[in-house]
Amino acid sequence: MDGTEGRSARITAEEALQLHAMGRPGKLEIRLTKPLTTARDLSLAYSPGVAEPCRQIAANPSLAYDYTAKGNMVAVISNGTAVLGLGNLGALASKPVMEGKAVLFKRFADVDAIDLCIDTEDTDAFVNAVRYLGPSFGGINLEDIRAPECFIIEQRLRELMDIPVFHDDQHGTAIVAAAGLINAAHLTGRELGDMTLVVNGAGAAGIACVELLKAMGMRSDRVILCDTKGVIWKGRTEGMNQWKSAHAVETRARTLAEALEGADAFFGLSQAGALTQAMVRSMAPRPIIFAMANPDPEITPEEAKAARPDVIIATGRSDYPNQVNNVLGFPYIFRGALDVRASTINDAMKVAAAEALAALAREDVPDELDAASAAGGRRLRYGPDYILPLPFDPRLISRVSPAVAKAAMDSGVARRPIRDLRKYARDLAARLDPASAALDAIMEAVRANPRRVVFAEGEEEKTIRAAVAFRNAGYGTPVLIGREDRVHATMAALGLDDPGGIEIHNARLSGANARYAEFLYARLQRKGALARDCQRLVNQDRNVFAACMVALGDADAMVTGLSRSYSVSLEGAMTVIDPAPGHLVFGISILLTGQGTVLVADTAVHERPGAAELAAIAKATAAAARRMGLEPRVAFLSFSTFGDPKGSIPASIREAVALLDARRPDFEYDGEMAADVALDPSLRALYPFCRLTGPANVLVMPGLHAAHILTRALPRLGQVTVIGPILQGLSRPVQIVPLDASTNQLVLMAAFAAYQGLAR
Repeated sequence: MDGTEGRSARITAEEALQLHAMGRPGKLEIRLTKPLTTARDLSLAYSPGVAEPCRQIAANPSLAYDYTAKGNMVAVISNGTAVLGLGNLGALASKPVMEGKAVLFKRFADVDAIDLCIDTEDTDAFVNAVRYLGPSFGGINLEDIRAPECFIIEQRLRELMDIPVFHDDQHGTAIVAAAGLINAAHLTGRELGDMTLVVNGAGAAGIACVELLKAMGMRSDRVILCDTKGVIWKGRTEGMNQWKSAHAVETRARTLAEALEGADAFFGLSQAGALTQAMVRSMAPRPIIFAMANPDPEITPEEAKAARPDVIIATGRSDYPNQVNNVLGFPYIFRGALDVRASTINDAMKVAAAEALAALAREDVPDELDAASAAGGRRLRYGPDYILPLPFDPRLISRVSPAVAKAAMDSGVARRPIRDLRKYARDLAARLDPASAALDAIMEAVRANPRRVVFAEGEEEKTIRAAVAFRNAGYGTPVLIGREDRVHATMAALGLDDPGGIEIHNARLSGANARYAEFLYARLQRKGALARDCQRLVNQDRNVFAACMVALGDADAMVTGLSRSYSVSLEGAMTVIDPAPGHLVFGISILLTGQGTVLVADTAVHERPGAAELAAIAKATAAAARRMGLEPRVAFLSFSTFGDPKGSIPASIREAVALLDARRPDFEYDGEMAADVALDPSLRALYPFCRLTGPANVLVMPGLHAAHILTRALPRLGQVTVIGPILQGLSRPVQIVPLDASTNQLVLMAAFAAYQGLAR
C-alpha cells in the first residue's frame, strides 16, 4: 500500500523497464552537499580537515548529528522474502523496491535513504547484519520481510538499537488505515470503542492494524482476526503462532462470513475476492470496508456499493477514492522521529500520526489536488469518498511530522526536543516548498495584525474557498463582494457551510453605495463621467466597489483578478485609487529556485519602460529585496552585455544606470548585461569592471514581453516557484492575481495586500 503496487497506474512492463534502465541505471545517486571545486575544499572535506570532526565525535558521540548526515539518513532494509505481492524473490530482486522506497523518503519528506539488501533468510544472521549499522543511520526502515520472521526481526532490533526501527509493511499500513477508520467512524456516527471490526489476514499488516486499533481504544472482544483457516478463536490450535494467539477471542463464529454478520467494519489484508456481496449485505447499517489487498482488493467498490449503497469503502489502489497508501505515513513519521532524535517509534507516535492524517482529511483541499488534476474529475470534500488525504497533499509534512515529534517528546523518547512546534511546522513546509520560507515573516506579521481584506469576485468558487482559508489561517476578516444567496449556495455546495468571520456585501444593495458613488463622482466629474456613470460603476463593477471600500477606509486591502485580465482589473482599481506620491506603479515577481530567491520587475504594467522608469523600478525592487532579507544585487537585463551588440534597448538601460549613478543608491547595480552573465560568476569574470560582487538577485527587465516570457516559462521548465506579480506603488493596497490563479495563490496575494496595509 505504499504506492509501488497495483495496476492503477496503467503502465506496461516495457515502460517500467525503460524507466529503470534509461540514463544512469536505477533511481538513486549521491550528490555533494559541500563545494569541492578547489584543493582547499578537498583539504577541508577530507584529509587533513576531516580529522577534527572525528575527534569531536569521539569525545561526544551526539555531535555525529551535527557533523555528519546521520540525523537525516535512513536505511531501507530487506531480504526480499515478501516483495510486494510477488512473494519470495530474494534480496537482489527486492532492490528496485528498496530504491523506490528511498525515492519516496526524499520526495515527500526530504529524508535521505539508502537501500541495503541483505542476502539471508536466517533471522539471526539478518539481525546481526543490521544491529551494527546504528552509527551510520538515524533510523531503520524494514521492508518486504515475510511473517512471522518480520515480527521477530523488528522486536529484536528495537531492543538492540537506540534508533527507530520501523517495519513499514506492518505499521505504515496500520497507521493510514487507522486514520481512515477514524473518519469513517465519524461519518457514520460511531465511536471506535463501540465498533465491531473483522480483520481478514493475519500477516504483518493485519496484526499491526489490530494492535494499533486496540491501542487507540478499540475493545479486544470486538475485534475478530481471521486467516486462511477462518476465525482465530480461543482454543484453536491449527495454524496458530504466538502473534495470532495474542488476538484470539471468545466467539462462536468460525468462518469469515459468520464473523461479518452484524459487524460494523471490515479490514482486508488478504487476497482478491475474499469478501463477497452476501457478506457485505450481512454487515451492520452503513458498513465500513477497507479492502486493501493489492493489486486487486477483496471486493471492488462497485461490487460493494451494489450490495450496500450505504457503504464507505477504501482500497489500496489510486484509481479508486480513499486509497490506503503507506506514503501518507512513513516519510513524515521518520521526519518527525529524526528531528527530535527519537530512540524509537512507539505507539503514541503512531497514534499521533493517524490522528493528524484524519484531521487533515477534514480540512478544505488545495486547488492543485482538486477534482480535475488529482481525482479523475471528482470533487475532494470530506465525506464517504474522501476520508484520507491524497499522497501529493503538500500539507502532510507540516501536519504529520510535528504531531509525531510532539508525541515523541510527550512520551519521553525524544533526545532533542523542539521548543517551537509551530515554527518547526513552517520550517518543514519550507523544506519542500521554498515559498514558505521566503514568505514566513510576512505571513506571521499579518497573523499578528489581522486585516480586513476585500475579495472583489466574491461569488467565484475559488474566491470563497480562499476567503475561508484566509479566515482559518488567522490573517483577518475576508469581505466577499457578491450576492448573499449566491455566496451561501456556493459555500453549502462546497461543504463550507460556516460563514462565521466572513462578511458578504452586495454592491447594489450596500448601505455605503451612495457614499461610494459620491466619492467616485468627485474624482471623475472632470474626466468625462456623469453622476449616473459613477453610480453604475459602483453598482455593477465589483472591482470599483471593492476599491472604494479600501479608499474610504472600510477595508484595509483588496484582491481581485480571477474573472478579468490583469490590465482590466488594474484599470478598475486605479479608477478609484491613485499611485502613491512619488511612486511608480509596477509589478514584482518572486522566483524561488534551488539556488536562491530572485526578484524580477516589471512583470505587470510597463510595456517598454524608459530610462527614468527603469531606474525607479530598480530602486523600488531593491528596497523590496531588503525587506525580504536579501542584500540586493541589481542587474539590468538585455540581449547585449556592456554594449555588444548595440541597439536602442541597451542605450536606454545605460541611461538608467547613469541616472542611478547620479543618485548614488546604497545597493549594487549594473548593466546592461545578458541573463547568464548576471547569474554566472564565471561569465561575469570576463567583465572585471562589473560592479556586482555575486550573482544578481534582482533582475530588471527591458520590457514586459521579456518579463512575461521569463516568469511564465520557468515554472514549467524546472523546479522554480513564481509568486506574483506583486503590485507596487499604489496609495492603497491592491493585489491582482492571474486568471488561472489557485486558491493558494489568492490567499497568498491577499496576505501580501494585508501586509502592504501594515506598512502604511
